[in-house]
Amino acid sequence: MGKCEKCGNDYDNTFVVEQNNEQHTFDSFECAISMMAPRCKHCNCAIIGHGVQVVDNIYCCAHCAHESEPANVKDRVYKNEL
Repeated sequence: MGKCEKCGNDYDNTFVVEQNNEQHTFDSFECAISMMAPRCKHCNCAIIGHGVQVVDNIYCCAHCAHESEPANVKDRVYKNEL
């Protein structure tokens, strides 16, 4: 049995996630995401998709990037823009 680092649950089906050569034990993806996912610099939500990176800052979407700094990024490129 392992103990979840986020919630402390003692569980027989824990799993380990490695990040930057450090191992972390969790009992659910919810706990892993809430503890390990990067946070949007603008709205602070957990980024569980690709996100948008502008230089050293990461955002959940292009809208948040535009709200925080001048950024030439888009969430989606439409066919007529290619």
